[in-house]
Amino acid sequence: MTLSYALRLVCLSFASFFLLNAAASMLVWLLSDFLIRSAEKTVPRSAARFLLAVRLLPFFFGALFVLALCIPSYLWLEPHATAERVGSLCILFGILGAGLFFISATRAARAVLASVRHVRLCSAAVLQHPASGAPSDLVVVDAKAPLLAMSGVLRPRLLVSQVVLDGLSPDQLGVVLSHELAHRRSRDNFKRFLFLLAPDLLPFLHPLRDLERTWSRFSEWAADDEATAGDPLRAVSLAAALVQVARLGASPELPYLSTSLLADDRDLSLRVERLLCPSSPAAPCRSRRETGLAGSAILIVGGGLALLCLSPLALTSVHELLEFFLR
Repeated sequence: MTLSYALRLVCLSFASFFLLNAAASMLVWLLSDFLIRSAEKTVPRSAARFLLAVRLLPFFFGALFVLALCIPSYLWLEPHATAERVGSLCILFGILGAGLFFISATRAARAVLASVRHVRLCSAAVLQHPASGAPSDLVVVDAKAPLLAMSGVLRPRLLVSQVVLDGLSPDQLGVVLSHELAHRRSRDNFKRFLFLLAPDLLPFLHPLRDLERTWSRFSEWAADDEATAGDPLRAVSLAAALVQVARLGASPELPYLSTSLLADDRDLSLRVERLLCPSSPAAPCRSRRETGLAGSAILIVGGGLALLCLSPLALTSVHELLEFFLR
């Protein structure tokens, strides 16, 4: 197929991104068990950050190549011919890459709209204003099902149903509100939004969902730890609150861009066990050391890639590769 100068650039960009994202996603998928075991050796907050970076790595690696190497080398070295023939394989990969972007953008937009509608519906069903000392953005909604969640991305709202307020003691209510506020401070809903934006290996193929589920588990544990702040009494109150809310009935289905107190009922017993039987205090020191090493490695690799992108030899080599890919 013969394409113009601009269309060839678009096709090459999407095709290059598709190949690099697919290769990096496959590598992460093959190493996922090892990566999850490595994350389990650190404290939950560091584990969640590590898994977030790993899950987004294929997307950023592909985007970096396209923006820093593919487009500059094409604009610098490709002659402005009116048209040129492009191979069918390149067009196929370009279509797949564009499809990945379209699917990711569509599901992210739908999730944002669903979150906005949910917050508006809950705000319209307000039963009472927040009590003194409660978060100013606390919304008490008219819902028979137990609801306690942080919903929204840019301005998340703290939603709670009256049945939860009536079923928890003041100490329990205070610690569960601290749990949800910890989610807001760590911007967990925005991180979920990034998961939606990051393309998968292939359209409608999601091999990295285990990493996302494990990240969700660690983010819940991290919020538990931040809410209890190492206080055994607060840990007991939070464990009792988790059990009490679970006994109130099934939680309502929430939009994806929400963090609920009982995000995953299958993890409830393990969360309660962690709160009642805390792990060894030596883990945070090991976590800081490993996090520092990982951060240093990322800085070194990032600096090397930046220098590589500034090299004319790199741009020339990439352009020759793209020319071969076009055929």
